Amino acid sequence: MKNFLKLRRKMGTGTKRKPLEFKNILPNMVTSGNLLSGLFSLIMTLNGRYIVAAWLIFFAVIFDGFDGKVARMLGGGSQFGLEFDSLADLVSFGVAPAILIYQVYVRDLGLAGVGAACFFALSVALRLARFNVVHVPGPFQGLPCPAGGLFVASFILARVNLPAWLSALILLGTGGLMISSIPYANMKKLTKKTADGTKCLILFSLFALSFVFLKSSAPLFLFAIYIISGLIHFDWGQWILKPEARFKNN
Repeated sequence: MKNFLKLRRKMGTGTKRKPLEFKNILPNMVTSGNLLSGLFSLIMTLNGRYIVAAWLIFFAVIFDGFDGKVARMLGGGSQFGLEFDSLADLVSFGVAPAILIYQVYVRDLGLAGVGAACFFALSVALRLARFNVVHVPGPFQGLPCPAGGLFVASFILARVNLPAWLSALILLGTGGLMISSIPYANMKKLTKKTADGTKCLILFSLFALSFVFLKSSAPLFLFAIYIISGLIHFDWGQWILKPEARFKNN
């Protein structure tokens, strides 16, 4: 016991805790917004407020898109932030959408519905684990979790009346795409210098017009296009690049 106390005193005197810097705190605060949106979505689902639950998953996607940008802008990325982001994504884009779709569409299938929802959530966990271990430059390998989670939740936003069996197939198919090796466009590293202004305007117009005309059905339309683009191997990230930047990447 005495030896243990001596060793503890030596360790305490030899190491000093570094104060947390704002550049490390702010990205994690944004990630917290992602996690809280997923938790609130689960609570809304349990209270039968399914449209609100689906919109909260949409807000989680927005937070997830900004935490990495904030970290890169401030130079505050860390291993802690990476792990925290994965845990938040598992809740917001795995568990929350799975429970939401189960409650709205597939609960009448019994164990088959439970299995489809669990497979979807498990696929998100596997997709995140693979992403953290295997870093492949270029396109995403498999459908990104935010796209998969919001895609299935978008059926509720669009108020689509799906048969239970078809909803289960959508869960299984989307989960399969996430753990597949199908390349999907990665546009996170695009910059003002590398992106083509005209093509950016086209994409922004498509995004804006879809919300103007389709309203709550817009997320379903946009993410369906993204999913189909991966299946036909169309890379939006490469398409939007300037020719000289595309040549440099190749």
